[in-house]
Amino acid sequence: MCLVVVLALLTPRLIMVLMWLFSNYLSHAYGTWVWPLLGFFFLPTTTIAFAIAQNEFGGFRGWGAVITVLGVLFDLGVIGGARGRGILRRDRA
Repeated sequence: MCLVVVLALLTPRLIMVLMWLFSNYLSHAYGTWVWPLLGFFFLPTTTIAFAIAQNEFGGFRGWGAVITVLGVLFDLGVIGGARGRGILRRDRA
């Protein structure tokens, strides 16, 4: 179970590094390096989803908004899900 959580936390960051190394996808979406760097540490799936919305759907409207909101929900679900499991373990002990 712990391996699944680690993979869920590392995969979006790995994708961001590959996007940064092999394309200009993030720089085209954000125009600066500050927001992708902050997104790398705090909300990586949201950062990728917003870049997709900007590059493929013309911004945060329509399907771009849907993809970005799904990215936020995924990021919050991974963070909140890991926290909830830790609380349950302490209650059992």
